[in-house]
Amino acid sequence: MNQEDSEAFLLKRDERLGLLIWFRLSRVYNHSLRETHHHLKKWGLTAAQFDMLAQVGAHDRLTQQQLADKLFVTKGNITQLLGKLEELGFIEREQEWKTKYVSLTDKGKALFDDVVPVQEQFQASQYNALSRDEKKQLLELLKKIQHE
Repeated sequence: MNQEDSEAFLLKRDERLGLLIWFRLSRVYNHSLRETHHHLKKWGLTAAQFDMLAQVGAHDRLTQQQLADKLFVTKGNITQLLGKLEELGFIEREQEWKTKYVSLTDKGKALFDDVVPVQEQFQASQYNALSRDEKKQLLELLKKIQHE
């Protein structure tokens, strides 16, 4: 095998390895999402509703734009979710001039205190097969991929 063929072979092998990593990450993510949805059913929440509840609860009061930025979605995308959480009595929205603010109601704070610690423990437990050093290494590798 000449140098050019050898390089082409290695490139194909690297591409295949990259593809296998992508498949594995997709499977891990989808499995985690299914487990999360199942776990959050105890509180009648979806993963998106939980994310919103957790963000608002962690910050007391946010503008809808700040919330959208934290969730990596557009302001329009969260309107429907906010409406549902407001309907359920977990959040309240108030408008000050052109800015809409979101905060938890007392009922929302009680749900936040009930569900967030349990959900965080549940999520963390999905990585119990890894040692502390492996978890740190995985986190660094994922950060490296995200920044490239």
